[in-house]
Amino acid sequence: MTEAPLAAAHGVTNLDARTPGSPDATPSHGSQAANPSATRPQRSARPVRVQRHDPTMRPMLVTWEATRACQLACRHCRAESRPLRDPRELTTDEAKALMDEAASFGQPAVIFIITGGDCFERPDLAELAAYGTAAGLHVAVAPSGTDKLNKDSLARLQDNGVNVISLSLDGATAATHDAFRGVERTFDRTIAGWEAARELGMKVQINSVVARHNVHELPDLAALVREHGAMTWSGFLLVPTGRGVDLGSLNAQEIEGVLNCFYDMGEAVPAKTTEGHHFRRVSLQRYVLAQRGLSHDEVVEAMHLGPLYHQLRERIVELGLDHGERRRRPPITVSSGNGFMFVSHVGEVTPSGFLEKSAGNVRESSLTEIYRSSEVFTGVRDTSLLEGKCGRCEYNRVCGGSRARAYNTTGNLHAEEPLCAYQPGTFPYAEDVTALMRSMAGRTGR
Repeated sequence: MTEAPLAAAHGVTNLDARTPGSPDATPSHGSQAANPSATRPQRSARPVRVQRHDPTMRPMLVTWEATRACQLACRHCRAESRPLRDPRELTTDEAKALMDEAASFGQPAVIFIITGGDCFERPDLAELAAYGTAAGLHVAVAPSGTDKLNKDSLARLQDNGVNVISLSLDGATAATHDAFRGVERTFDRTIAGWEAARELGMKVQINSVVARHNVHELPDLAALVREHGAMTWSGFLLVPTGRGVDLGSLNAQEIEGVLNCFYDMGEAVPAKTTEGHHFRRVSLQRYVLAQRGLSHDEVVEAMHLGPLYHQLRERIVELGLDHGERRRRPPITVSSGNGFMFVSHVGEVTPSGFLEKSAGNVRESSLTEIYRSSEVFTGVRDTSLLEGKCGRCEYNRVCGGSRARAYNTTGNLHAEEPLCAYQPGTFPYAEDVTALMRSMAGRTGR
Protein backbone atom coordinates (compact mmCIF):
# COMPACT_ATOMS: atom_id res chain seq x y z
CA MET A 1 0.00 0.00 0.00
CA THR A 2 1.09 3.56 -0.61
CA GLU A 3 3.02 5.66 1.87
CA ALA A 4 0.54 8.46 2.55
CA PRO A 5 -2.60 7.46 0.75
CA LEU A 6 -5.85 9.37 0.97
CA ALA A 7 -4.39 12.22 3.00
CA ALA A 8 -6.79 14.66 1.38
CA ALA A 9 -9.81 12.59 2.35
CA HIS A 10 -12.54 13.92 4.62
CA GLY A 11 -11.11 17.45 4.45
CA VAL A 12 -8.62 16.50 7.15
CA THR A 13 -5.69 18.31 5.57
CA ASN A 14 -7.66 21.01 3.75
CA LEU A 15 -5.71 20.24 0.59
CA ASP A 16 -8.38 21.24 -1.92
CA ALA A 17 -9.91 17.77 -2.02
CA ARG A 18 -13.01 18.25 -4.16
CA THR A 19 -15.92 15.85 -4.30
CA PRO A 20 -16.31 13.79 -7.47
CA GLY A 21 -18.06 15.53 -10.34
CA SER A 22 -17.01 19.06 -9.36
CA PRO A 23 -15.00 21.24 -11.76
CA ASP A 24 -11.80 20.62 -9.79
CA ALA A 25 -12.27 16.85 -9.89
CA THR A 26 -12.62 16.86 -13.69
CA PRO A 27 -10.76 20.03 -14.67
CA SER A 28 -11.19 21.83 -17.95
CA HIS A 29 -8.55 20.97 -20.51
CA GLY A 30 -9.48 23.15 -23.43
CA SER A 31 -7.13 25.47 -25.32
CA GLN A 32 -5.15 28.03 -23.36
CA ALA A 33 -2.59 30.75 -24.01
CA ALA A 34 0.91 29.62 -24.86
CA ASN A 35 2.63 30.54 -21.59
CA PRO A 36 3.63 27.33 -19.77
CA SER A 37 2.51 26.67 -16.21
CA ALA A 38 6.02 27.39 -14.98
CA THR A 39 5.56 31.11 -15.66
CA ARG A 40 1.96 31.65 -14.50
CA PRO A 41 1.00 32.91 -11.02
CA GLN A 42 0.45 30.03 -8.60
CA ARG A 43 -3.12 29.10 -7.66
CA SER A 44 -2.13 27.37 -4.43
CA ALA A 45 -1.78 29.52 -1.33
CA ARG A 46 1.55 27.89 -0.53
CA PRO A 47 3.83 25.35 -2.25
CA VAL A 48 4.00 22.85 0.65
CA ARG A 49 1.58 22.19 3.48
CA VAL A 50 2.70 21.25 6.99
CA GLN A 51 0.72 19.08 9.37
CA ARG A 52 -1.57 21.12 11.57
CA HIS A 53 -1.10 18.89 14.59
CA ASP A 54 2.10 17.84 16.36
CA PRO A 55 3.35 14.81 14.36
CA THR A 56 5.46 13.63 17.29
CA MET A 57 2.28 12.99 19.28
CA ARG A 58 -0.16 11.61 16.74
CA PRO A 59 -0.21 10.31 13.18
CA MET A 60 -2.48 11.63 10.48
CA LEU A 61 -2.76 8.16 8.93
CA VAL A 62 -2.69 4.63 10.31
CA THR A 63 -2.57 1.90 7.67
CA TRP A 64 -3.51 -1.64 8.65
CA GLU A 65 -2.59 -4.57 6.44
CA ALA A 66 -5.73 -6.60 7.17
CA THR A 67 -4.46 -9.63 5.24
CA ARG A 68 -1.78 -10.68 2.79
CA ALA A 69 -4.22 -12.83 0.86
CA CYS A 70 -4.73 -11.63 -2.72
CA GLN A 71 -5.58 -13.22 -6.04
CA LEU A 72 -3.09 -11.04 -7.94
CA ALA A 73 0.65 -11.59 -8.36
CA CYS A 74 1.95 -8.04 -8.66
CA ARG A 75 5.58 -7.67 -9.67
CA HIS A 76 6.29 -4.99 -7.01
CA CYS A 77 4.28 -6.43 -4.11
CA ARG A 78 5.73 -5.37 -0.75
CA ALA A 79 3.66 -8.04 1.01
CA GLU A 80 4.59 -10.85 -1.39
CA SER A 81 0.89 -11.74 -1.23
CA ARG A 82 -0.44 -15.25 -1.51
CA PRO A 83 -3.85 -16.82 -2.32
CA LEU A 84 -4.74 -17.94 1.22
CA ARG A 85 -5.08 -15.99 4.45
CA ASP A 86 -2.46 -16.33 7.17
CA PRO A 87 -3.90 -17.92 10.36
CA ARG A 88 -1.77 -15.50 12.39
CA GLU A 89 -3.71 -12.45 11.14
CA LEU A 90 -5.28 -10.15 13.70
CA THR A 91 -8.70 -11.49 14.64
CA THR A 92 -11.87 -9.42 14.35
CA ASP A 93 -11.69 -8.54 18.04
CA GLU A 94 -8.00 -7.67 17.81
CA ALA A 95 -8.71 -5.47 14.80
CA LYS A 96 -11.43 -3.65 16.74
CA ALA A 97 -9.01 -3.14 19.62
CA LEU A 98 -6.51 -1.69 17.14
CA MET A 99 -9.15 0.74 15.89
CA ASP A 100 -9.94 1.79 19.47
CA GLU A 101 -6.24 2.54 20.00
CA ALA A 102 -6.07 4.53 16.77
CA ALA A 103 -9.10 6.52 17.91
CA SER A 104 -7.36 7.24 21.23
CA PHE A 105 -4.90 9.55 19.46
CA GLY A 106 -7.73 12.08 19.63
CA GLN A 107 -8.88 14.86 17.37
CA PRO A 108 -8.65 15.54 14.54
CA ALA A 109 -9.54 11.92 13.93
CA VAL A 110 -7.00 9.60 12.37
CA ILE A 111 -7.52 8.37 8.81
CA PHE A 112 -7.56 4.59 9.20
CA ILE A 113 -6.75 2.77 5.95
CA ILE A 114 -7.57 -0.93 5.59
CA THR A 115 -5.30 -2.45 2.97
CA GLY A 116 -3.70 -5.78 2.09
CA GLY A 117 -3.08 -8.00 0.12
CA ASP A 118 -6.69 -7.52 -0.83
CA CYS A 119 -8.83 -6.33 2.06
CA PHE A 120 -11.89 -7.88 0.35
CA GLU A 121 -10.41 -11.27 1.26
CA ARG A 122 -11.52 -10.59 4.87
CA PRO A 123 -15.18 -11.54 5.35
CA ASP A 124 -15.42 -9.16 8.33
CA LEU A 125 -14.38 -6.08 6.29
CA ALA A 126 -17.78 -4.36 6.37
CA GLU A 127 -18.18 -5.11 10.08
CA LEU A 128 -14.78 -3.59 10.80
CA ALA A 129 -15.51 -0.54 8.65
CA ALA A 130 -18.69 0.07 10.62
CA TYR A 131 -16.87 -0.36 13.93
CA GLY A 132 -14.09 2.04 13.00
CA THR A 133 -16.55 4.65 11.78
CA ALA A 134 -18.52 4.38 15.02
CA ALA A 135 -15.25 4.78 16.95
CA GLY A 136 -14.76 8.15 15.22
CA LEU A 137 -12.13 7.15 12.67
CA HIS A 138 -12.14 8.18 9.02
CA VAL A 139 -12.10 4.68 7.51
CA ALA A 140 -10.82 4.17 3.96
CA VAL A 141 -10.05 0.98 2.05
CA ALA A 142 -7.50 -0.02 -0.58
CA PRO A 143 -8.79 -3.11 -2.42
CA SER A 144 -7.22 -4.97 -5.33
CA GLY A 145 -8.59 -5.02 -8.86
CA THR A 146 -10.26 -8.43 -8.69
CA ASP A 147 -13.82 -9.57 -9.32
CA LYS A 148 -14.57 -8.75 -5.67
CA LEU A 149 -14.22 -5.06 -6.58
CA ASN A 150 -17.73 -4.23 -7.83
CA LYS A 151 -20.55 -1.80 -7.21
CA ASP A 152 -22.35 -4.09 -4.75
CA SER A 153 -19.27 -4.61 -2.56
CA LEU A 154 -18.47 -0.90 -2.64
CA ALA A 155 -22.06 0.05 -1.79
CA ARG A 156 -21.94 -2.29 1.20
CA LEU A 157 -18.79 -0.57 2.43
CA GLN A 158 -20.37 2.82 1.86
CA ASP A 159 -23.39 1.73 3.93
CA ASN A 160 -20.90 0.99 6.72
CA GLY A 161 -19.18 4.37 6.68
CA VAL A 162 -16.52 4.12 3.94
CA ASN A 163 -16.55 6.98 1.47
CA VAL A 164 -12.94 6.87 0.26
CA ILE A 165 -11.11 4.13 -1.63
CA SER A 166 -7.66 3.79 -3.13
CA LEU A 167 -7.08 1.85 -6.36
CA SER A 168 -3.89 0.98 -8.22
CA LEU A 169 -3.39 1.59 -11.93
CA ASP A 170 0.13 0.90 -13.15
CA GLY A 171 -0.24 1.30 -16.88
CA ALA A 172 -2.29 3.36 -19.30
CA THR A 173 -3.21 0.20 -21.21
CA ALA A 174 -4.50 -3.21 -20.23
CA ALA A 175 -1.36 -4.81 -21.64
CA THR A 176 0.98 -2.87 -19.37
CA HIS A 177 -1.15 -2.98 -16.23
CA ASP A 178 -2.17 -6.64 -16.48
CA ALA A 179 1.42 -7.75 -17.14
CA PHE A 180 2.49 -5.87 -14.03
CA ARG A 181 -0.34 -7.24 -11.88
CA GLY A 182 0.08 -10.79 -13.15
CA VAL A 183 -3.59 -11.45 -13.96
CA GLU A 184 -5.54 -10.68 -17.14
CA ARG A 185 -8.50 -8.26 -17.04
CA THR A 186 -7.19 -6.55 -13.87
CA PHE A 187 -7.08 -3.27 -15.80
CA ASP A 188 -10.72 -3.60 -16.86
CA ARG A 189 -11.83 -4.53 -13.33
CA THR A 190 -9.96 -1.57 -11.85
CA ILE A 191 -11.52 0.88 -14.31
CA ALA A 192 -14.96 -0.61 -13.66
CA GLY A 193 -14.44 -0.35 -9.89
CA TRP A 194 -13.26 3.24 -10.27
CA GLU A 195 -16.36 4.14 -12.27
CA ALA A 196 -18.63 2.33 -9.80
CA ALA A 197 -17.12 4.21 -6.86
CA ARG A 198 -17.61 7.52 -8.63
CA GLU A 199 -21.22 6.64 -9.45
CA LEU A 200 -21.78 5.97 -5.74
CA GLY A 201 -20.29 9.37 -4.89
CA MET A 202 -17.18 7.91 -3.25
CA LYS A 203 -13.82 9.67 -3.35
CA VAL A 204 -11.10 7.79 -5.21
CA GLN A 205 -7.33 7.97 -5.03
CA ILE A 206 -5.44 6.37 -7.91
CA ASN A 207 -1.94 5.01 -7.19
CA SER A 208 0.59 4.33 -9.93
CA VAL A 209 4.00 2.72 -9.53
CA VAL A 210 6.74 4.72 -11.27
CA ALA A 211 9.32 2.33 -12.73
CA ARG A 212 11.20 1.76 -15.95
CA HIS A 213 8.52 -0.45 -17.50
CA ASN A 214 5.80 2.24 -17.41
CA VAL A 215 7.47 5.64 -17.00
CA HIS A 216 6.66 6.74 -20.56
CA GLU A 217 2.97 6.03 -19.92
CA LEU A 218 2.72 8.50 -17.01
CA PRO A 219 1.20 11.31 -19.12
CA ASP A 220 -1.40 8.90 -20.51
CA LEU A 221 -2.16 7.67 -16.98
CA ALA A 222 -2.69 11.30 -16.00
CA ALA A 223 -5.08 11.65 -18.94
CA LEU A 224 -7.11 8.71 -17.57
CA VAL A 225 -7.24 10.45 -14.18
CA ARG A 226 -8.49 13.60 -15.87
CA GLU A 227 -11.07 11.61 -17.86
CA HIS A 228 -12.52 9.57 -14.99
CA GLY A 229 -11.95 12.03 -12.14
CA ALA A 230 -10.14 11.36 -8.88
CA MET A 231 -9.54 12.99 -5.53
CA THR A 232 -5.79 12.46 -5.95
CA TRP A 233 -3.34 10.66 -8.21
CA SER A 234 -0.21 9.41 -6.47
CA GLY A 235 2.99 8.33 -8.22
CA PHE A 236 4.79 5.72 -6.10
CA LEU A 237 8.56 5.86 -6.48
CA LEU A 238 9.56 2.24 -6.15
CA VAL A 239 11.15 1.08 -2.88
CA PRO A 240 13.26 -2.11 -3.10
CA THR A 241 11.30 -4.51 -0.92
CA GLY A 242 9.29 -7.70 -1.41
CA ARG A 243 8.92 -8.61 -5.06
CA GLY A 244 9.96 -5.08 -6.06
CA VAL A 245 13.65 -5.56 -5.28
CA ASP A 246 14.58 -6.37 -8.87
CA LEU A 247 11.81 -4.53 -10.70
CA GLY A 248 13.96 -1.80 -12.24
CA SER A 249 13.88 1.60 -10.59
CA LEU A 250 14.79 4.79 -12.39
CA ASN A 251 18.01 6.61 -11.50
CA ALA A 252 18.15 9.84 -9.50
CA GLN A 253 18.36 12.15 -12.53
CA GLU A 254 15.39 10.43 -14.17
CA ILE A 255 13.40 10.74 -10.94
CA GLU A 256 14.13 14.47 -10.96
CA GLY A 257 12.50 14.65 -14.37
CA VAL A 258 9.48 12.65 -13.23
CA LEU A 259 8.94 14.87 -10.17
CA ASN A 260 9.05 17.98 -12.32
CA CYS A 261 6.58 16.40 -14.73
CA PHE A 262 4.21 15.74 -11.83
CA TYR A 263 4.55 19.41 -10.95
CA ASP A 264 3.90 20.41 -14.57
CA MET A 265 0.62 18.46 -14.54
CA GLY A 266 -0.53 19.85 -11.19
CA GLU A 267 -3.09 22.26 -12.63
CA ALA A 268 -4.66 19.53 -14.80
CA VAL A 269 -4.74 16.60 -12.35
CA PRO A 270 -4.42 16.34 -8.53
CA ALA A 271 -0.89 14.90 -8.63
CA LYS A 272 1.10 13.82 -5.58
CA THR A 273 3.84 11.31 -4.81
CA THR A 274 4.43 8.37 -2.47
CA GLU A 275 7.98 7.71 -1.22
CA GLY A 276 8.95 10.71 -3.31
CA HIS A 277 9.40 13.20 -0.49
CA HIS A 278 11.77 15.32 -2.59
CA PHE A 279 8.67 16.36 -4.54
CA ARG A 280 8.23 18.85 -1.70
CA ARG A 281 11.66 20.30 -2.47
CA VAL A 282 10.76 20.46 -6.17
CA SER A 283 7.47 22.18 -5.32
CA LEU A 284 9.26 24.85 -3.29
CA GLN A 285 11.81 25.45 -6.01
CA ARG A 286 9.27 25.56 -8.84
CA TYR A 287 7.10 27.95 -6.83
CA VAL A 288 10.04 30.32 -6.44
CA LEU A 289 10.92 30.10 -10.13
CA ALA A 290 7.32 30.86 -11.11
CA GLN A 291 7.16 33.82 -8.74
CA ARG A 292 10.31 35.18 -10.39
CA GLY A 293 8.69 34.81 -13.81
CA LEU A 294 11.26 32.48 -15.39
CA SER A 295 10.46 31.04 -18.80
CA HIS A 296 10.08 27.30 -19.25
CA ASP A 297 13.55 27.01 -20.77
CA GLU A 298 15.01 28.88 -17.81
CA VAL A 299 13.19 26.54 -15.43
CA VAL A 300 14.64 23.51 -17.22
CA GLU A 301 18.11 24.97 -16.86
CA ALA A 302 17.67 25.94 -13.19
CA MET A 303 16.32 22.47 -12.32
CA HIS A 304 18.99 20.61 -14.37
CA LEU A 305 16.40 18.50 -16.17
CA GLY A 306 17.54 15.75 -18.52
CA PRO A 307 16.31 13.72 -21.52
CA LEU A 308 13.52 11.80 -19.76
CA TYR A 309 11.91 15.06 -18.65
CA HIS A 310 11.89 16.35 -22.23
CA GLN A 311 10.39 13.11 -23.54
CA LEU A 312 7.59 13.13 -20.96
CA ARG A 313 7.03 16.86 -21.30
CA GLU A 314 6.40 16.50 -25.05
CA ARG A 315 3.57 14.04 -24.39
CA ILE A 316 2.22 16.17 -21.51
CA VAL A 317 1.90 19.16 -23.82
CA GLU A 318 0.40 17.01 -26.58
CA LEU A 319 -2.33 15.86 -24.18
CA GLY A 320 -2.95 19.38 -22.85
CA LEU A 321 -1.85 18.38 -19.34
CA ASP A 322 0.58 21.29 -18.90
CA HIS A 323 -2.26 23.60 -17.91
CA GLY A 324 -5.69 23.44 -16.32
CA GLU A 325 -8.19 25.24 -14.13
CA ARG A 326 -7.72 23.39 -10.85
CA ARG A 327 -5.80 24.84 -7.93
CA ARG A 328 -2.42 23.17 -7.59
CA ARG A 329 -2.37 20.58 -4.78
CA PRO A 330 0.49 21.30 -2.36
CA PRO A 331 2.27 18.21 -1.00
CA ILE A 332 2.09 17.77 2.77
CA THR A 333 4.92 16.95 5.15
CA VAL A 334 3.86 13.39 5.99
CA SER A 335 6.44 10.61 5.82
CA SER A 336 7.45 7.35 7.48
CA GLY A 337 6.87 7.65 11.22
CA ASN A 338 6.14 11.35 10.84
CA GLY A 339 2.37 11.50 10.63
CA PHE A 340 2.17 7.93 9.31
CA MET A 341 2.38 4.44 10.77
CA PHE A 342 1.80 0.92 9.49
CA VAL A 343 0.45 -2.19 11.24
CA SER A 344 1.08 -5.54 9.55
CA HIS A 345 -1.35 -8.44 9.28
CA VAL A 346 0.25 -10.00 12.36
CA GLY A 347 0.40 -6.77 14.36
CA GLU A 348 3.98 -5.60 13.77
CA VAL A 349 4.21 -1.80 13.82
CA THR A 350 6.59 -0.02 11.47
CA PRO A 351 7.02 3.58 10.27
CA SER A 352 5.69 2.49 6.85
CA GLY A 353 4.81 -0.65 4.97
CA PHE A 354 8.01 -0.30 2.96
CA LEU A 355 10.27 0.18 5.98
CA GLU A 356 10.23 -3.20 7.66
CA LYS A 357 11.96 -2.25 10.90
CA SER A 358 9.57 -3.22 13.68
CA ALA A 359 9.03 -0.90 16.60
CA GLY A 360 6.79 -3.35 18.48
CA ASN A 361 3.63 -5.40 18.14
CA VAL A 362 0.09 -4.30 18.98
CA ARG A 363 -0.51 -7.65 20.65
CA GLU A 364 2.11 -6.69 23.21
CA SER A 365 2.43 -2.89 23.25
CA SER A 366 0.30 0.23 23.03
CA LEU A 367 -0.04 1.78 19.57
CA THR A 368 0.22 5.28 21.02
CA GLU A 369 3.30 4.41 23.05
CA ILE A 370 5.01 2.88 20.01
CA TYR A 371 4.33 5.94 17.88
CA ARG A 372 5.33 8.52 20.48
CA SER A 373 8.21 6.85 22.30
CA SER A 374 9.78 3.93 20.46
CA GLU A 375 13.37 4.35 19.33
CA VAL A 376 12.46 3.54 15.74
CA PHE A 377 9.75 6.20 15.47
CA THR A 378 11.55 8.94 17.39
CA GLY A 379 14.71 8.23 15.41
CA VAL A 380 13.06 8.38 12.00
CA ARG A 381 11.54 11.77 12.89
CA ASP A 382 14.84 13.30 14.03
CA THR A 383 16.31 15.19 11.06
CA SER A 384 19.52 15.86 13.03
CA LEU A 385 20.39 12.17 12.59
CA LEU A 386 20.28 12.32 8.79
CA GLU A 387 23.56 11.54 7.05
CA GLY A 388 25.17 12.31 3.70
CA LYS A 389 23.44 14.79 1.42
CA CYS A 390 20.22 14.59 3.42
CA GLY A 391 22.07 15.66 6.55
CA ARG A 392 23.49 18.73 4.79
CA CYS A 393 20.43 19.62 2.75
CA GLU A 394 18.64 22.89 3.40
CA TYR A 395 15.32 21.14 2.63
CA ASN A 396 15.66 18.27 5.09
CA ARG A 397 12.97 19.58 7.46
CA VAL A 398 10.35 19.53 4.71
CA CYS A 399 11.71 16.51 2.84
CA GLY A 400 14.09 14.22 4.71
CA GLY A 401 14.22 11.72 1.86
CA SER A 402 12.64 8.28 1.80
CA ARG A 403 13.76 6.58 4.97
CA ALA A 404 12.34 3.31 3.61
CA ARG A 405 14.44 3.51 0.44
CA ALA A 406 17.54 4.53 2.38
CA TYR A 407 17.12 1.68 4.87
CA ASN A 408 16.30 -0.98 2.29
CA THR A 409 19.22 0.09 0.10
CA THR A 410 21.91 0.57 2.76
CA GLY A 411 20.65 -0.96 6.01
CA ASN A 412 21.05 2.50 7.58
CA LEU A 413 17.83 4.25 8.61
CA HIS A 414 19.50 7.66 8.39
CA ALA A 415 21.45 7.32 5.14
CA GLU A 416 20.93 9.78 2.31
CA GLU A 417 18.07 9.32 -0.15
CA PRO A 418 19.49 7.18 -2.98
CA LEU A 419 17.18 8.63 -5.65
CA CYS A 420 17.72 12.35 -5.16
CA ALA A 421 19.91 14.18 -7.67
CA TYR A 422 19.92 17.53 -5.87
CA GLN A 423 23.21 18.80 -4.48
CA PRO A 424 22.60 20.83 -1.30
CA GLY A 425 23.10 24.56 -1.66
CA THR A 426 23.00 24.70 -5.47
CA PHE A 427 19.54 26.21 -6.08
CA PRO A 428 20.10 29.74 -7.45
CA TYR A 429 17.42 31.51 -5.37
CA ALA A 430 18.17 30.14 -1.94
CA GLU A 431 17.07 33.28 -0.10
CA ASP A 432 13.55 32.98 -1.54
CA VAL A 433 13.26 29.37 -0.38
CA THR A 434 14.60 30.25 3.07
CA ALA A 435 11.91 32.89 3.46
CA LEU A 436 9.21 30.46 2.36
CA MET A 437 10.29 27.76 4.79
CA ARG A 438 10.58 30.30 7.59
CA SER A 439 6.97 31.35 7.00
CA MET A 440 5.87 27.70 6.98
CA ALA A 441 7.64 27.07 10.30
CA GLY A 442 5.96 30.15 11.75
CA ARG A 443 2.50 28.80 10.93
CA THR A 444 3.16 25.60 12.87
CA GLY A 445 5.14 27.00 15.77
CA ARG A 446 8.10 24.77 14.88
